[in-house]
Amino acid sequence: MRIALITDGIWPYVLGGMQKHSYYLCKYLAQKKVQVDLYHFNQSTYDISKLEFFTDEEKQFITSIVVDFPKNSTLPGHYIRNSYAHSKLIFEALKDKLHNYNFIYTKGFTGWYLIEQKNAGKIKCCKIGVKFHGYEMFQKAPDLKTKLQHISLLRKPVKEISQKADVVFSYGGKITDIIKRIGVDPTHIIELPSGVEAQTISKEIRTTGDTLKFLFLGRYERRKGIEELNSAIELLNEKRKIEFHFVGPIPADKQLQNKIVIYHGEVRDKVKLTELIKTCDVLLCPSWSEGMPNVILEAMANGLTVMATDVGAVNVLVDNRTGYLISDSSPETIKNTLTTIINTTNKEIDLKKQNALTSVKENFVWEILIERLLKNIL
Repeated sequence: MRIALITDGIWPYVLGGMQKHSYYLCKYLAQKKVQVDLYHFNQSTYDISKLEFFTDEEKQFITSIVVDFPKNSTLPGHYIRNSYAHSKLIFEALKDKLHNYNFIYTKGFTGWYLIEQKNAGKIKCCKIGVKFHGYEMFQKAPDLKTKLQHISLLRKPVKEISQKADVVFSYGGKITDIIKRIGVDPTHIIELPSGVEAQTISKEIRTTGDTLKFLFLGRYERRKGIEELNSAIELLNEKRKIEFHFVGPIPADKQLQNKIVIYHGEVRDKVKLTELIKTCDVLLCPSWSEGMPNVILEAMANGLTVMATDVGAVNVLVDNRTGYLISDSSPETIKNTLTTIINTTNKEIDLKKQNALTSVKENFVWEILIERLLKNIL
């Protein structure tokens, strides 16, 4: 059995949620002894030829094919043009191997040209699946500039690629609704959530202490709702001891000068990061748009409850048993929910934390998800 996994990079050679998802796909397919032709590129200082983040046994089933992404220009629309050019380079790299594959899994725009060629009847091959993470370009934008980019640059090609693919992957939740709305045949949609590794899941929660600790984990990106979260924090006037911990490269001009807010910067050491997560109680994810955030999965796997906006596939993970699902990213909505959490008893918070941990163990483990993937595509 051989699968072509065509990606816009894998973690940690390229950073991002999609890239981490690609890494785990590749890793667990290899563990199932599926031959994986991995088409990817490098944006790091690591030596991509070594694939040192896979075990020796896993590497026996992975063939690495590096197809460099074209260099960016300063002209408007360069990302879309370069993505199409990259998809043509990928096609050239795999066109003579198409007969070898049982399934072709493409991420983002990487399969654009390949899917066009098949749809036009110019090539014959196995089924081609596409995954566009969260279809954020069809979700609510945080500002006018982003909205115009979505409308003028991204929506048309994403819609066309999705309609022409044999299979469209969805995390579920509102993402499936979007995929149907843009005209994809529901019978072509495969719902499959993301997950964590079983060995990374905590055995138990840390009970909530006298100081209630909130956590924001990630880089600054406008759609992540940091500015609205900052405004909400400034509106709080609570007597209970609380702390807000921000982990990630947050620009200085986006940092609050507030004694209850602590900035840790970027933490790359996995052990230190995990220990820091475990000291907190509530993950905050007030995004304007999302797919299925790894940060929520990782927080729940470490025994945190979650406050998150009901966007993308977030509601597959967060409900009133595991956390606090909010309707929008406005400062007032965030502030009101923070106030509710602050006024909640430790016992109730701990119950949500335990439910979150149990949910991950039972539903979002890669060892189980990879079996579901193979059952659906082969």
